Amino acid sequence: MARNAEKAMTALARWRDAQMAEARGEKERRPFIATDCDDLPKAEKWRRQIIGEISRKVAQIQNAGLGEFRIRDMNDEINKLLREKGHWEVRIRELGGPDYSRVGPRMLDQEGKEVPGNRGYK
Repeated sequence: MARNAEKAMTALARWRDAQMAEARGEKERRPFIATDCDDLPKAEKWRRQIIGEISRKVAQIQNAGLGEFRIRDMNDEINKLLREKGHWEVRIRELGGPDYSRVGPRMLDQEGKEVPGNRGYK
């Protein structure tokens, strides 16, 4: 007897899932290239989605039980998302939105001064 995972991967099941998602008006997929988006609110939405993915992966990579190869793979995924986030920020700036590279998060010390060298994960 087939497992549930195997049943879910049949062509009929995938087609039916696609039809149901289309009928519900399920969320759209993020464009592969940032320049394909011509709407500022959508571009900001995709940027926020990427930031959420980055924060989830950063939280996962801090798990001490992961193996070295899994950590390397997750680090590659995080770097890819950071690069993609940069592309979306450039596109948002082209569409007339804010310059997120200038107003990014800042780490401050006790006196309220910016800490040097805090340009890592955001």
